[in-house]
Amino acid sequence: MSYKRHQKGTHRLCSPQSTFDKISPFFKEMGITRVANITGLDRIGIPVVTVCRPDSCAISVAQGKGLDLMSAKVSGAMEAIETYHAEHIDLPLKLASYSQLSNKYSVLNVDGLPKLAFSQFSPHEQRLWVEGIELFTQQATYVPYEVVHCNYTLPLPTGSGAFAMSSNGLASGNSMDEAIVHGLCEAIERDALALWKVEQRYSNHPETNQLDLKTIDDEDCLEVINQYYQAGVNVQVWDITTDIELPSFYCRIVSETSQNSDQGPSYPAFGSGTHPCKSIALLRALTEAAQTRLTMISGSRDDINANAYQRLDSEKEEGTPLNPPPHLLRNFNDIQSWSNQCFKEDIKLITSKLKQVNLAQAAFVNLEKSEFQIPVVRVIVPGLEGIAELPGYQMGTRALAIKTLASSGEQS
Repeated sequence: MSYKRHQKGTHRLCSPQSTFDKISPFFKEMGITRVANITGLDRIGIPVVTVCRPDSCAISVAQGKGLDLMSAKVSGAMEAIETYHAEHIDLPLKLASYSQLSNKYSVLNVDGLPKLAFSQFSPHEQRLWVEGIELFTQQATYVPYEVVHCNYTLPLPTGSGAFAMSSNGLASGNSMDEAIVHGLCEAIERDALALWKVEQRYSNHPETNQLDLKTIDDEDCLEVINQYYQAGVNVQVWDITTDIELPSFYCRIVSETSQNSDQGPSYPAFGSGTHPCKSIALLRALTEAAQTRLTMISGSRDDINANAYQRLDSEKEEGTPLNPPPHLLRNFNDIQSWSNQCFKEDIKLITSKLKQVNLAQAAFVNLEKSEFQIPVVRVIVPGLEGIAELPGYQMGTRALAIKTLASSGEQS
């Protein structure tokens, strides 16, 4: 059983240093050429690194963040390693239509997978499938290869174009269970973020559930918030936990207007986080906001163009959320939290939370390679919303329900 031996700022099987010692010998073979500390490009001081993999078939720069530099290095390196594994899948594939495959094998519910406006799926069209494990039943089940791989070079594989392609649910860890927990949390985080943004857009009272930062009692979170304040950066956090009940937070940071323009960007940056332990979820949101800000400052990501900076600059004033009165703020102590001692307990908790909202399937594909022995998985949960920022993203059932509810409340 995988017990959590490291619980400082995150829940892991072993320390960040132990993880780095294990994975760093494989950097060259996986094309990782540089792990760069970019913390000093900003004035905040929260450790952030970029990890370069120039020969990537997707994004060539990964990011990492953490309470200390080693944690940030491991965070970024593992992200790059995950993508490498998803680009170089050597598992057996089946070429078949959904109708053909489902007559002989268990197949994941494709109706619940995120789609784009131009997505086209036919149960009679042949496409590639890869075998995974369904978490509720522990039975083998087939998953569309399109939602598993990250090789975005053209031409795309046969049958592509039916589902949204992204890295959502791609995760690694020091054990398979640790990786699965990380993947489940990311999938639920993306869903929570998508639902919250729909509510913000269509609701007449969009600024609900803002967190009262004075009620936070976690030392690591308070340390990060203090770093923001010392750097003249304003922090706002919202509780975006959904009906799944897994603690989820959204953080917005922006330089205070009193700061000189040469001391950092004036545009806002955002972060989000989900985890059974609310302190870990909050810390992830807080540190990811610093990572996002440094990503924009460094300009190193190959999926960011000038439009992204212009959009953020326009949000500086128009999108500035109002601060509600103190009695309307969310108390951190009122938010549910779980701190299990092993990852199997986390998996059991998360799957039970999914089941209670009628999300009856959750699968993972084991992408671990024998030559590296680094657990990497792709987790897929049909019914959850995907990355809503993707161009042409089509709302799923859960987002449409929130839109209807928010719109009806606005009309009343």
